Amino acid sequence: MNRKLRMGMVGGGKDAFIGAIHRIAANMDGQIELVCGALSINPEIAVDSGNSLFLAKDRIYMTYEEMMEKESKMPADKKLDFVTIVTPNFAHFAPAMAALDNGFNVVVEKPITFTIDEARQLKKKVQETGLTLCLTHTYSGYPMVKQARQMVQGGVLGKVRKIWVEYPQGWLSKLTEREGNAQAAWRTDPKKSGKSGCMGDIGTHAAHLAEYISGLKITHLCADLNVMVEGRALDDDGNVLLKFDNGAAGVLMASQIAAGEENALKIRIYGEKGGIEWAQQEPNTLLVKWLDQPTQILRAGVGYKDPLSDYARHNFRTPGGHPEGYLEAFGNIYRNFALTLAAKIDGKEPTKEMLDFPKVDEGIRGMAFIDNVVKSGASKEKWTAFEI
Repeated sequence: MNRKLRMGMVGGGKDAFIGAIHRIAANMDGQIELVCGALSINPEIAVDSGNSLFLAKDRIYMTYEEMMEKESKMPADKKLDFVTIVTPNFAHFAPAMAALDNGFNVVVEKPITFTIDEARQLKKKVQETGLTLCLTHTYSGYPMVKQARQMVQGGVLGKVRKIWVEYPQGWLSKLTEREGNAQAAWRTDPKKSGKSGCMGDIGTHAAHLAEYISGLKITHLCADLNVMVEGRALDDDGNVLLKFDNGAAGVLMASQIAAGEENALKIRIYGEKGGIEWAQQEPNTLLVKWLDQPTQILRAGVGYKDPLSDYARHNFRTPGGHPEGYLEAFGNIYRNFALTLAAKIDGKEPTKEMLDFPKVDEGIRGMAFIDNVVKSGASKEKWTAFEI
């Protein structure tokens, strides 16, 4: 391709948080340009946001329906390549389906939809159209997460026996949804967020990371969900015991009332020979712990004699010692999606490294995780089968 990919955005106006993150990530490698948007359900915010992003006046839309209809009729040298959807959970499905129906590829925030039935419909539509859908499970974009995945799935640690993954936050330790915090308001509202709060918001990230790095699938779980802040409608804390398809056992903890914590996502995976440990707040470091030798410290961007995996090196951006964080991980997901899309447009086969981003199947498993955790949390049975 001798041009940038053209992106439209649904949601993400100037009053939103995640839209700006997506725009930074999409712009990081110079492969993508934002050309249009339906940026808010508030017409004034939609127009102001579009103007501040220097969109053409006739490509600032008031609804996603209008955007899909008009953009689908654009000439080939102006028409969208893909749509990014950054609305609250309840408003993911309809614009995603509309985009696919009009021939546009899709990037969508997690969780992929409001219900698992909607996620299944999206998968069917993706299969029918042959288009590409990317789900932004950000943490899988970190280079040392990809290194951990290659080591674990390559058998370096031996058969996996134990997985610990935790995601504590403290930002919902008070009833901030009633104090003017818009992010808290929709995330704690069952009509906008879905049937789970904390587990739907960050527990899904933890579950995805456990499956992504290990290559295993959750088969059974035993969940304890809690509402710790009086007056809150959805869970803000939870603990889940896990069983995986190779017999491994796991523990998942997610909490948004861990006062003082920021985004302390951490995962530890142990096999017969040793284990790995990765923490999101120190993302350039991967600890490799051995049964019979000292712990190794692997660092992103370093040219070791025995190099890190192709997948890790494909996603490095800076020399060793220069921190790469959340934005770069987000950028890696967009870059791999963009490289895949560009290859397909050129009639070429994307490489395995390009294709390494979350897709619709991960979205379905995320929705299944939410459903099964809520079901288990309400059940008197100790364990429940993971149904999908």
